[in-house]
Amino acid sequence: MTANSPADNSATKTDVLLIGGGIMSATLGAFLKQLQPDWDISLYERLDRAGLESSDPWNNAGTGHAALCELNYSPAAADGSVDPAKAVGINEQFQVSRQFWSHLVSAGHISNNFINPLPHMSFVWGDAHSEYLRRRYESLSAQPLFKTMEFSEDPAKLAEWAPLIMEGRDPSQRVAASRVAGGTDVDFGALTRELTNYLGANGVNLHFGHEVGNVSRSSTGGWDVKVKDRASGTTRTVSARFVFIGGGGGALHLLQASGIPEGKGFGGFPVSGQFLRSTDESIISRHNAKVYGQASVGAPPMSVPHLDTRFVNGKRSLLFGPYGGFSPKFLKTGSYLDLPLSVRPSNLVPMLGVAKDNMSLVKYLVTEVMKTREGKTQALQEFMPSAKTEGWDLITAGQRVQVIKKDPKKGGVLQFGTELITAADGSIGALLGASPGASTAPPIMINLLKRAFPRQFDGWEPKIKEMIPGYGVKLNENEQLAAEIEADTNKVLGLS
Repeated sequence: MTANSPADNSATKTDVLLIGGGIMSATLGAFLKQLQPDWDISLYERLDRAGLESSDPWNNAGTGHAALCELNYSPAAADGSVDPAKAVGINEQFQVSRQFWSHLVSAGHISNNFINPLPHMSFVWGDAHSEYLRRRYESLSAQPLFKTMEFSEDPAKLAEWAPLIMEGRDPSQRVAASRVAGGTDVDFGALTRELTNYLGANGVNLHFGHEVGNVSRSSTGGWDVKVKDRASGTTRTVSARFVFIGGGGGALHLLQASGIPEGKGFGGFPVSGQFLRSTDESIISRHNAKVYGQASVGAPPMSVPHLDTRFVNGKRSLLFGPYGGFSPKFLKTGSYLDLPLSVRPSNLVPMLGVAKDNMSLVKYLVTEVMKTREGKTQALQEFMPSAKTEGWDLITAGQRVQVIKKDPKKGGVLQFGTELITAADGSIGALLGASPGASTAPPIMINLLKRAFPRQFDGWEPKIKEMIPGYGVKLNENEQLAAEIEADTNKVLGLS
């Protein structure tokens, strides 16, 4: 204990302690308030308000990830075929999110200002990519959840859908696009703050500007969580029956500190990024879609280039990116020591295995870091041929810590996505990873509830089904129910 960090010996007790003020903790808190309103819940966030790291709209793509436009969710097999299963699964998860959000809006707990209707498009050029996109369209449009998908190689139709991607383009270049008009743009920062405001108004103890330094087993079988007030320097210990580590990139260190065997062997590979943001209102007003392309060879899935309309705090904007980069920080406001301090004997082999097998990723990141502003503009011009360097600001996006986990054959693998980890006794859970996390936070948190509270879950299920009418049903196999739910959620969320 340093002189600047006086101890507060008045230990606090709580039933549930949420670490991190992002979309995951806020979603879990909202579920528990609905399911078990008598439980005492406390939330601790190191920054001064909720949703400022990965949940912040300038730190993520804001895509309501339903696999409508993201090509990495439906890659081509060796024979050229496209399996729709993963895309359908992600879409099913997003339908759960829409239903949960709709329930909270209908109940008056949150507003629907965080979500806007916006078409989702995939756009490619060249013969090979165009043929792939056609096969993808044929595969996905046969699925009920994707039946409204359109496809075209007609330059005039593409110019109608998104004029900026066709203006000034070489007419001899083969292009193709698919489009789903019923996509969404989600301001996850605004949603996170809506949820935390609801929690705070309903008895949850919100502690902003408080940093969790350690998580350890208590003598009673629960957890002792060391918390520091960043303003005063005061530290105290909070005892909790259940702890959720939802601190984004900061989750790995606290998972390691917990010492649970289920958390051993995990590592993190941080990837940073930048976006170009238009400052020209005449350009911003002419684009109305999220347009995703193909990732570069060796690029991580979260670096798929896209030209996106965004709505941030109700204001329309236009972004292009991301441009990949590398920083050893695990949070945008983190420390340069985050990566080296995460190395443990249990994860050294997996991390070395990933380093050995991902040289193409390293090459990609080095190339991106060395890219000049002119090079960034050239990448933008592949999507928007008429773009100029002037009229675009370069902004820094959030950090994404990709999951490194053990693999019996390779030693370790780099996993793109999310990983939910819980102790055998269900007393602690942690979420690692990135996209499509925010969009699928409700189904992820339902999974956590099932694993962490098995004795209570059966009693909660009727309420969950009330909140989420399609819970437990594969909507892609129940077209009538899917249509009813879509119509209802569109109305409640203001999407139709």
